[in-house]
Amino acid sequence: MPACCSWEDVSQYETNKVTQIQSMNYGTIKWLLHTIVFSYACFALWSDRLYQKKEPVISSVHTKVKGTAEVKEETMENGVQKTVRSIFDTADYTFPLQGNSFFVMTNFLKTEGQVQGLCPEYPTRRTLCSSDRNCKKGWMDPQSKGVQTGKCVQYKGNQKTCEVSAWCPVEAVEEAPRPALLNSAENFTVLIKNNIHFPGHNYTTRNIHPDLNITCTFHKTQNPQCPIFRLGDIFRETGDNFSDVAIQGRIMGIEIYWDCNLDSWFHHCRPKYSFRCLDDKTTNAALYPGYNFRYAKYYKESNIEKRTLIKVFGIRFDILVFGIATVFIDFLINTYSSQCCRRYIYPNCECCRMNEYYYRKKYETIIEPKSTLKYVSFVDEPYIRMVDQQLLGKSLQHIKGKEVPRPPKDFTDLSKLHLPLHEPLPTPGQLQEMQLFLNEQETCRSSDSGSSDSPSWCQCGKCLPSQLPVPASRCLEELCCRKKPGACITTSDLFQKLILSRQNLQFLLHYQEPLLVLDPESNSQLRHCAYRCYTTWRFSSQDVADFAILPSCCRWRIRREFPKSKGQYSGFKSPY
Repeated sequence: MPACCSWEDVSQYETNKVTQIQSMNYGTIKWLLHTIVFSYACFALWSDRLYQKKEPVISSVHTKVKGTAEVKEETMENGVQKTVRSIFDTADYTFPLQGNSFFVMTNFLKTEGQVQGLCPEYPTRRTLCSSDRNCKKGWMDPQSKGVQTGKCVQYKGNQKTCEVSAWCPVEAVEEAPRPALLNSAENFTVLIKNNIHFPGHNYTTRNIHPDLNITCTFHKTQNPQCPIFRLGDIFRETGDNFSDVAIQGRIMGIEIYWDCNLDSWFHHCRPKYSFRCLDDKTTNAALYPGYNFRYAKYYKESNIEKRTLIKVFGIRFDILVFGIATVFIDFLINTYSSQCCRRYIYPNCECCRMNEYYYRKKYETIIEPKSTLKYVSFVDEPYIRMVDQQLLGKSLQHIKGKEVPRPPKDFTDLSKLHLPLHEPLPTPGQLQEMQLFLNEQETCRSSDSGSSDSPSWCQCGKCLPSQLPVPASRCLEELCCRKKPGACITTSDLFQKLILSRQNLQFLLHYQEPLLVLDPESNSQLRHCAYRCYTTWRFSSQDVADFAILPSCCRWRIRREFPKSKGQYSGFKSPY
């Protein structure tokens, strides 16, 4: 790597040059791949809505449970079993919970008439005893109902347990009643009021709309926006039986998902409700299934404080609110769209116009070489025409083609021509003047000297019909130097000096091959060199000149100057 010896070397920037090939095959493959990638990107953007600005939801929840149940309890009174009927309303079976949760009691066990005193512990593996030595005074087991006194007393029959200081009689270990005492709770309803807010978009709404029918009940398909839920329907959605769940209790999740599109043209912000069980339904009975807790009702009887201990089984409902608000990022689209840039940025941006200059230097466009590709140059048009189609028996003169900017000419290359010393070099202005040939005298002279037998497609009066035997090849040679009637380019002095000068053509041939031996009897080398001189003069770019078609007038003028000794002229042959 050469060492940097100046600030100019340090500030140099290198970049690769890109060639753009105009090819139907390569272009089709390119755009097919682009379409696949673009389609996938659009699908990913649309499915995940990555084209929108997103914001999480902030919410609050309030619930109201409604319903009344008749409960039948089996009790023992003086050794006689009785059935006690009672009515439970919202205050009896609901309990306040913190957070977005509410609880509904479905089953319970009661231990009535408890009073603080001394009594035998409920018999378990740890509390059974045979003497006082098995009991430890002051010992407390987390599973125990009280504090041991150190005595072993009779519980029932021959069973003895350690005596404890506790609320007596202690709670017995019993299974939950079957069926559940509040089995009718499946008909209870709960109203969920959910308010949400998106501070970034200053948008607030709730799941209860002004036109809500207060007698509605949620249904997944028939009434999916109703915020009143029947408890039995919630478990039916998860595939559970409410009667079975009500025995031991469960934790159930009510999910509220807000998928809000806040775009004005596609505004949508409605909740979607779903339900799922949040505990393990397959848990073994020995591993504390269901959901339960205890609470007590205290009262005084004969000035003695007593309580009723209630072990409650029920369902805790956790309301899970989540969601997102999306808004189209229209600012970025409007700012960086090409139309907006061209309208508001490019006209006032010097860097943008400079980038156009760099773009022309960095990118080069070429046409895919094909057998149907041809270029035509008319002397009375400032551009050249590209024809990329089969002629199908139609004269090339009448094919419109595609207008292509004429490549810039490099006039310094003319110094390579060995022009006579007594004739000054033509200046760029003279070269451009000679291409127009709008001299009225020359027009008259060409019309007078032109052949009255010129083909119908000829505009200069100097063209001759093609002598090729194949009709398709003859159509290719049916081309004039002009698009409209006027002077022929062969009558210009510059055509004589650049194309027909034998001395100049010999110089160019020796310039390419210094040791070339020219055959004085054959004009083939000079004729083909004249063809190349004309295409280079009129088409400038060698890539274009390889596919250039010489006008009939120019071709026959060169052939008359450098005729073929015998045989027929072959005509144009595609280089590819």
